[in-house]
Amino acid sequence: MQRAKITIVGAGNVGATTAHWCAAAELGDIVLLDIPAAEDMPKGKALDLMEASPIMGFDSNIVGTTSYDATAGSDVVVITAGIPRKPGMSRDDLLATNAKIVGSVTEQIKATSPNSTIIVVSNPLDAMVQQAYQVSGFPKNRVLGQAGVLDTARYRTFLAMELGVSVEDVSALLMGGHGDTMVPLASCTSVGGIPVTQLIKPERLEEIIDRTRKGGGEIVALLKTGSAYYAPAAATAQMVEAIVRDKKRVLPCAAYCDSEYGVGGYYVGVPIVLGAGGVERIIELELNEQEQADFRKSVDSVKELVAKIAELA
Repeated sequence: MQRAKITIVGAGNVGATTAHWCAAAELGDIVLLDIPAAEDMPKGKALDLMEASPIMGFDSNIVGTTSYDATAGSDVVVITAGIPRKPGMSRDDLLATNAKIVGSVTEQIKATSPNSTIIVVSNPLDAMVQQAYQVSGFPKNRVLGQAGVLDTARYRTFLAMELGVSVEDVSALLMGGHGDTMVPLASCTSVGGIPVTQLIKPERLEEIIDRTRKGGGEIVALLKTGSAYYAPAAATAQMVEAIVRDKKRVLPCAAYCDSEYGVGGYYVGVPIVLGAGGVERIIELELNEQEQADFRKSVDSVKELVAKIAELA
């Protein structure tokens, strides 16, 4: 059986760590790509990772390159390229620069891997996925964004820490845009099957939700020289696995919603079934009034970002 071919565009912290998680899980052969100015850096990271394979016991061929030729025929392409957030910088500040970068990368992917599924990780996430979708011309099911898996992981981490329980027993769901307007759904959050509202008082739960919304900023402030990469990369690898192994995972991802949730043609975080066909189904939940209001606010925020890209173009 032929291994899947996974290209990761951007060999910085998120990209290289995504390669690490994907290789360790033997998800396929990996191409780690960066810009020509990076010179031999991606080759060095790829070789270093390959040299870990006898110790960790994984069989994945990993190559580093600055040429898209080596990525041809990829099954999955992960876009992490773009400038990272720095302290005091909002995701929106990244908009103009990263829109150009993601657009340029997508043009190359379209030419070299026209049958691939694209996972966008670059920020501001929802607007960058929209950019990749528009530039690629790919079917909507083959372009999606990583955000909800990461945000949900942060939420689950904080809940497990609060309750002193295993993270494995915490099940949760978030919707909406990636950032301060994300919508954690208490109605879809449980611990060992017990509704979270029976375990944590409303005001404390709200504090945990607020920390989740600001989770990325909290790490940026602590690191001072960059942004989070272990958890974003792990979240991306989980999505890659769902596609290459046709897992049919139910995960919150940035997917193209038109009639769904009344979004009207934008990428926003919703629960999906993720498998070999990419976004195989969007799951529509019945939201209560507050959740609907919060979700609409989040969608409006995404629409504003997409409109700004159009203005800047």
